Amino acid sequence: MFATFGSFVGINLIRNPSNSTLTYMLDRVRIILVSPSHPGNIGSAARAMKTMGLTQLYLVDPKFFPHSDATALAVGASDLLEGASVCDSLDEALMGTVFSVAATARHRDLSHKTMAPRQVAGAFLEKTAEGDVAIVFGPERTGLTIEDATKCNVISTIPCNPDYSSLNLAQAVQVFTYELKVRSAEGAISGGIGRLVERATHEEIEGLIGHFEKVLIEIDFLNAKNPGRVMQRIRRLVAKTELEKEELNILRGFLSAVEKKAL
Repeated sequence: MFATFGSFVGINLIRNPSNSTLTYMLDRVRIILVSPSHPGNIGSAARAMKTMGLTQLYLVDPKFFPHSDATALAVGASDLLEGASVCDSLDEALMGTVFSVAATARHRDLSHKTMAPRQVAGAFLEKTAEGDVAIVFGPERTGLTIEDATKCNVISTIPCNPDYSSLNLAQAVQVFTYELKVRSAEGAISGGIGRLVERATHEEIEGLIGHFEKVLIEIDFLNAKNPGRVMQRIRRLVAKTELEKEELNILRGFLSAVEKKAL
């Protein structure tokens, strides 16, 4: 598979338009790898990113990094490895983002909205005008946990052959980055950036979720020892709204008022 990708390195499949929209979009996309176990996959993912013009690589608790295998398989993208942000948690990696996508094939237990990779690229064209965005990939063997996936706004699954759906981590990164490259080029030509808004960041959303949970427990709506799926569904509700900062502040104010009345 690596030989196949290697044969395309010297071919300029898409000419880079001069319009700054392309760079603006791609520079604000984070590729987040959660607990990657094979350093070679990190290097191959960096190579996949660089061929499509992405530069922000985030690693959450990698098993081996830095590593010579990662450098060897990066094939000229070692600068992305050197500039990679290594984080202790997904929350840390998502800090400051305004929109995030969980790349996962396990969606039966998730109630979040689902997008195809091409739809994700289209959504990013607008979202990157508001701040950083991210695509989150899970460990090679197990994929993202339910907990990590629900920290994202939507989930996305690459359509594969149902009889053979084995996709390498770096190959998955390549699929998404290719769609982003194509869509950003189209956006540069059409000037397709929508209305600018001040979107709530990941950590602000997490603060809201925590505030919801605290208030629901205080008013005896939620059993702290047996919460069921209430908080997961609230996460889904909040994720669907893609809150602006002003909207989030209204909800936080409402929750604070409920707390005062409950005293």
